[in-house]
Amino acid sequence: MDLKNKVVLITGSAIRVGKATAMLVASRGARVVIHYRSNKEQAEATAAEVAEIGSTPLVVQGDISRAEAWQKMRDVILTEFGRIDVLVNNAAIFYKTPFLQSSEAEWDDFMNVNLKGVYLGCRTMGEVMVKQGSGKIVNIADVAAERVWPSYIPYCVSKAGVIALTRGLSKALAPQVTVNAVCPGTVLLADEYDAEEEQMLIDKTPLQRVGTAEDIAKTVTFLLEGSDFITGATINVDGGRSLN
Repeated sequence: MDLKNKVVLITGSAIRVGKATAMLVASRGARVVIHYRSNKEQAEATAAEVAEIGSTPLVVQGDISRAEAWQKMRDVILTEFGRIDVLVNNAAIFYKTPFLQSSEAEWDDFMNVNLKGVYLGCRTMGEVMVKQGSGKIVNIADVAAERVWPSYIPYCVSKAGVIALTRGLSKALAPQVTVNAVCPGTVLLADEYDAEEEQMLIDKTPLQRVGTAEDIAKTVTFLLEGSDFITGATINVDGGRSLN
């Protein structure tokens, strides 16, 4: 896929990996759609940065766990551009949930945002792509789907569901749409990690560093610009840590 003038929606694209992906595809000539749920100020700041290197992006707001929000975003994008070429399901939540202290509400939180949100997005935007005869979906999963961390079980299960969804949709939406997943490893550590914990993670990583948002963005862009004969794949971007 040549990204020039392609319409690319990236959920949670105001910050971190989503922002890095928006900046990179914009530099390739894509027409970017910035999505946010609550941080309008940050989304608008990111949009201004994107506009400096590419065309002025469209900014949309919505709770990805709600079908009506996806439908509204779809309608706004189609009104503006007339098509949707790429969906990057990046938005997610992540926080610690020690198992015996975890709650039903926390479980629902992870499933609604991290898994249901991806399902709804793929269904809503995937239907558009099938009708127009082409499209690409990239879901951001996590290596934790395979290496389940005991203090983050609801998160890990939600990301395992994203991988299962990716594999199923690669068949359900074929041949018009490719669906793949990128699985970050140790990338952009959460604020609660201290220097000692960071070094421990680095020591367990063969490439001996923490990954960057740009590492993920480049992998997403490869799946968009590279071979159109890749679908149903999951690509680990973790510096080799999952090999240990």
